[in-house]
Amino acid sequence: MSTNRVEEYLEAIFKVAQLGKVSLTTLSKELKLSAPTVSEMLKRMAKNDLVTLKDGISLTRNGSRLAKKVIRRHRLSERLLTDILGLPWDKAHDEACKLEHVITGEVEDQLAKSLGNPKTCPHGHPIPSKDGKVKIEKTKKLDTLKSGDSAIIKLVFEDDPKMLKYLSSLGLLPDVKIKVKEVAPFGGPIIVKIGRSMYALGKTIASKIEVARV
Repeated sequence: MSTNRVEEYLEAIFKVAQLGKVSLTTLSKELKLSAPTVSEMLKRMAKNDLVTLKDGISLTRNGSRLAKKVIRRHRLSERLLTDILGLPWDKAHDEACKLEHVITGEVEDQLAKSLGNPKTCPHGHPIPSKDGKVKIEKTKKLDTLKSGDSAIIKLVFEDDPKMLKYLSSLGLLPDVKIKVKEVAPFGGPIIVKIGRSMYALGKTIASKIEVARV
């Protein structure tokens, strides 16, 4: 098995598990691969003590350790690309996917030190510590808020570069405070206020933003 390919699967399983139970369908969607292809790879990974396939898909202790390792390198790479090199956050994810497989442990340590040991990636996702600890904050999706609610944006899912670019143009970034002014009925848009500006967000975009109420 290709090491890069295994790492991509481990990373995907870990990410999907943060949202709920991992099934063949949800994992295939995350990886953008066919179910038969994913199923065959999972069988190989199970033989190597990386995943278990009973009652869904889950990482073994060894698989979880390796997943956190690659996620740490990925998110540190995103910080390098945005904070040091000035790459827009909508391009950082795809570029970090290439770097995460080639960074050595020594480079990882130096990178974390040079960046000031950041706790989150540019999109707000937690960066696992060197010893594999991950601090998960309690959040809720923006589309579940009600009119009058105030919240702080905690993270944005990075799977759509065009959406990230759009959100950036509106100033909808992690650590930004928002206030819901109106929630239109029948699945209509959510009107949010940032500073003196107000924007209408569709349900699809709002569901990609995790917030903490204040």
